[in-house]
Amino acid sequence: MQELFERDSAAIEAEIAQLRRDLGAKVSIVAHHYQSDAIVRQAEIVGDSLQLAQRVANLESGNIVFCGVNFMAESAALVARPGQRVFLPAADAKCVMAQMTPAGLLDTVLQKLEFGGRRVLPLAYVNTSVAVKSVVGKHGGAVCTSSNAEKMLRWALAQGESVLFLPDKNLGRNTARQLGLPEEEIKLLDVRGQGSHLPKSGESLPKLLLWPGCCAIHARFRASDILALRGTHPGIKIAVHPECAPEIVQAADAAGSTSFLIDYAAAAPDGSVVGIGTEINLVERLIKQHAGRITIVPLRVTACADMGRTTPQKLLHCLRSIAGQTGPELAPAVPVTVPEQLIPDARLSLTRMLAV
Repeated sequence: MQELFERDSAAIEAEIAQLRRDLGAKVSIVAHHYQSDAIVRQAEIVGDSLQLAQRVANLESGNIVFCGVNFMAESAALVARPGQRVFLPAADAKCVMAQMTPAGLLDTVLQKLEFGGRRVLPLAYVNTSVAVKSVVGKHGGAVCTSSNAEKMLRWALAQGESVLFLPDKNLGRNTARQLGLPEEEIKLLDVRGQGSHLPKSGESLPKLLLWPGCCAIHARFRASDILALRGTHPGIKIAVHPECAPEIVQAADAAGSTSFLIDYAAAAPDGSVVGIGTEINLVERLIKQHAGRITIVPLRVTACADMGRTTPQKLLHCLRSIAGQTGPELAPAVPVTVPEQLIPDARLSLTRMLAV
């Protein structure tokens, strides 16, 4: 059975490689770091959310195949040039965090917070729907990633009386602490009941308001995980993603985006032991990459099921469709589309980030 699986996998990879040669410059495959090795091997661009947003904006290919989750493909469609098509091989690849901020509720919350003349600037983590990005753009806000959250939060704090950071409360609080913002200037919002629990009109607002969302993957890490690694590996250095809870970030030796974690492992002294707290596909890739030089151990095994929905079979189906190989047994892949009415404000939220 294993031999059959390996033979099938090899045949799929070979057909993908042939289709890529046939399509040439007509197609570009990009992938997030949390994709499996089988997908990363096929991608010409691999990066975190910021890197992919920057690179996609400059691609010349008529077809962009985005191996990630839906909000990433939507962002790519926003910055794509006229005539370019963006495809998501796994149409059901969602993001739990992104779903924690419904666009309609966000708009209602912002209107209530701004009632009476208060000014609130929304700063949305890129892990949000295009509808949310549109609301953010309409209210004068911008998007950020884990790579540039500190820079963007500093920018946002300089623009308005208060900033609403969404949807990741952990990234928001960790970034605020990096900037030295006092705890009394940070408040977690209660958005239940269509905003019925928000600060009333006339009440002053703190500098930073946090939406009550989080990453289901990074929320799994515990302080006990760090204690266990330090007990097993004396002298270990531990780096985690800033989507982890503040107590995890404080207990670690360093925190940063996926690109930061990659660089952290690369800079570790030979013979050292490094613990990495993020999605397991990236951790396992780093383990292989640095085997024999340093020892890398996962803080905890946490896999993103939605990232895992993109398989070589689905990538092959998408490429076949782009190549025109459709028929009764192969329905054509459908490009990611963004409702026209959302494009101007959503694009504005992204371009503000890229400008900063």
